[in-house]
Amino acid sequence: MTRSTIAALQIGAHPDGKAATLEQVLGFESAIREAGASLAVMPEALLGGYPKGQDFGTYLGYRLPEGRQAFERYHQNAIDVPGAETEALAGLAARCNAHIVIGVIERAGASLYCSALFFSPTEGLVAKHRKLMPTGTERLIWAQGDGSTLPVLDTPAGRLGAVICWENHMPLLRTAMYAKGIEIWCAPTVDARDVWQSSMRHIAHEGRCFVVSACQVQPSPRALGVSAPGWDPDLPLIQGNSVIVGPLGDVLAGPLKHDTGLLVAQIDTDELTRARYDFDVVGHYARPDVFSLSVDERPRKSVVFKA
Repeated sequence: MTRSTIAALQIGAHPDGKAATLEQVLGFESAIREAGASLAVMPEALLGGYPKGQDFGTYLGYRLPEGRQAFERYHQNAIDVPGAETEALAGLAARCNAHIVIGVIERAGASLYCSALFFSPTEGLVAKHRKLMPTGTERLIWAQGDGSTLPVLDTPAGRLGAVICWENHMPLLRTAMYAKGIEIWCAPTVDARDVWQSSMRHIAHEGRCFVVSACQVQPSPRALGVSAPGWDPDLPLIQGNSVIVGPLGDVLAGPLKHDTGLLVAQIDTDELTRARYDFDVVGHYARPDVFSLSVDERPRKSVVFKA
């Protein structure tokens, strides 16, 4: 079966925390089922939250006590993988008969990772990808992933993988994912700018793949009743802009701005062969005699015990 329905759920992390956010996500069960979606992609840092505008009390050369307290609260709102939240999401995937890709803040000891989790309707949690390079001051709060979590999975909808937010701007990571045979490129993000649409269309056109970008949507700080230093209290914290793109860069659904909602598109993976007729980025259009890429997929641990 080459035809299927895929979806992007545009939704924001609830200000009351991960339990309230999870409840909102589970509330879309009927919408996902009614759409007949075999894949639902959800935004970056949805469970655990994206603390836009926060500085965690850090300045060059010193940290303030209140920043440490802010990190403690953020750490408490992260999720364990596996854990209670992943069990609930596995149940959602099973009831919807759909694969789910969702952005979370993953807790591993005292460290946090911005991760994308993959759920199968029959096997539950099957894989994860940890963001390789947190962007800018995200490095204050998130650790770096390594090459051991770069899955591309076979699903009824197609071969899918996830690249998180500004990882999408890493040309070598894109090349690695293309070489893995990705057909449906999942891009959980909080980048709501219009230029993001250009990036998503470029990746679809470059990789000759379907792209599903799911972005958080958050109202203004004033509406949320929160403080976001340096941010206009009346402007949306994150405005959405989720989109689904075809393998020639054509927009199939969206972009959706400002509102929570489910974007849906019908796809046919047979289109990928036709799209790659004149451009197969790691195939007939590659020049391995001139360019090559080595990808280290070994897990990296700071301490290794040998018996």
